[in-house]
Amino acid sequence: MSSACAGKNSWPELLGTNGDFAASVIERENSRVDAMVILDGTPVTGDFRCDRVRVRVNRNRIVVQIPTTG
Repeated sequence: MSSACAGKNSWPELLGTNGDFAASVIERENSRVDAMVILDGTPVTGDFRCDRVRVRVNRNRIVVQIPTTG
């Protein structure tokens, strides 16, 4: 599915960085997405969207999962 999305769609280099910083990098590198910082484990919808990136962070706001579109 992600191959149908335009622009960069995965940011492994942001794993372990600050979530707010990661969100700003993601939106700068792909202007077609909205990056949302969420606490890891928060329930989310299961629908796939090319214009959304969920930046999952721990309680210290550190990215704990590779951000991808969806």
